Amino acid sequence: MANSMLQHPLFGLSLSVISYALANLLYQRWRFMHPLFSCTGFIIIVLVCFHIPYEDFKRGADVLTLLLGPATVALGVPLYKYKELIRSNLARVLISVLAGSITGIAASAAIVGLLGGSQSIILSMLPKSVSSAISIEIAARLGAIPELTAVLTTLTGLLGSMFGTRILRWFRIRDDISIGIAIGTAAHGIGTAKVFKDSEQQGGFAGLSMGICGIMTSILFIPIYMWLK
Repeated sequence: MANSMLQHPLFGLSLSVISYALANLLYQRWRFMHPLFSCTGFIIIVLVCFHIPYEDFKRGADVLTLLLGPATVALGVPLYKYKELIRSNLARVLISVLAGSITGIAASAAIVGLLGGSQSIILSMLPKSVSSAISIEIAARLGAIPELTAVLTTLTGLLGSMFGTRILRWFRIRDDISIGIAIGTAAHGIGTAKVFKDSEQQGGFAGLSMGICGIMTSILFIPIYMWLK
């Protein structure tokens, strides 16, 4: 009976939702505890303590994974709402995202190289600022370590969502458009979700910048791929 309950998709789904709800409560009290960290920790503790196979949990968690598509499409709603503002600032967005994409790739390579990282680690680090679906595919094409890229991509988004807007405000950058472009370019979906809570306009420009950054980054990696081959 217990095994059949654990193997039902509702188990993984319920555990994910309950863990996130608890993590969100902790985040409201202690702002340094990001829900993604806490939620993941809760789930790992439950699976390990009760010796529950990951496959049983994954059946329900996959339901949430399927919802990522509609959630991403929903980012288009504020794009339509602010279409006139976006149109008038499109050149600013394109130039900023291109500069941010190039800077992110170059800085990643320089930092890991100076620290003595191997070529595979450098290549795994390069696409960290775009969404996981794109960064993992780029890493696989480059012959890097996709699993490491997935971790670095998630970590980049988390750090960007936690400290990105604070750093921008330290530099006296408070314009919604500028904040949205910066966070969307540097911290992909996790950062975009964060700024949506602060301002729909920030979220709209972050979503646009995230999408453009994914396209530009993929194009920028073509010469790197050709060079490696």
